[in-house]
Amino acid sequence: MEQRIKILSATHFITSSSGIGNGFVQKDGKPLFENTVPQGAAFLLSVYQHFGFNYPKFYKMDNLAKLGWLAAEILLKDNFKRENYQAEWVGLVFANKNSSLDDDIKYWESVKEIASPSLFVYTLPNIVIGEICIRNGFKGEHTFFIQEKFDANFIVQQVNYLLDNDILDACICGWVDFLEKDFKAVLFLVEKKANDLAMAFNAENATSVFNLSA
Repeated sequence: MEQRIKILSATHFITSSSGIGNGFVQKDGKPLFENTVPQGAAFLLSVYQHFGFNYPKFYKMDNLAKLGWLAAEILLKDNFKRENYQAEWVGLVFANKNSSLDDDIKYWESVKEIASPSLFVYTLPNIVIGEICIRNGFKGEHTFFIQEKFDANFIVQQVNYLLDNDILDACICGWVDFLEKDFKAVLFLVEKKANDLAMAFNAENATSVFNLSA
């Protein structure tokens, strides 16, 4: 890997955000899609179809992976300048409350008859990160934390460490949680340089965006 010059910076920037909840999709604080009729997996399918995504593997994913994948697609659309980064310098830091429980329950039910390998594959919460990385070719550091609720201070601390120490140059971070019909994803694209939509990456701003996406 080529040698990089370390640039000290007191501030990193949220250059894009996306939110998907029960019945809505938002990007950078603006509503993009609303459909309150279907719930759970059916709503995620309606989002996929509405935006005209073409990724056949989507249909094989579990609900948590579908949710995170959709949120990442919307987050990066039109904002992310992929050509500015090498694959190793883009990473992900995610968190949620319920881990992979949505799949764990389904897998446990399948064990009563014949254990389902297709369900077992998704009984780790970080599989959603893998799906996003495969889609985009990202190869940087990534991790998934389990927390009782969205902890903006913790996420900011983790991401700032990766950026300040030149482990990453850009990071997708936030919350992706799905359990039965209750789900929410809020993602942030954090970069070292600001764009026209940028806000400072700090706990106050991250919390504000998260709450607006409720």
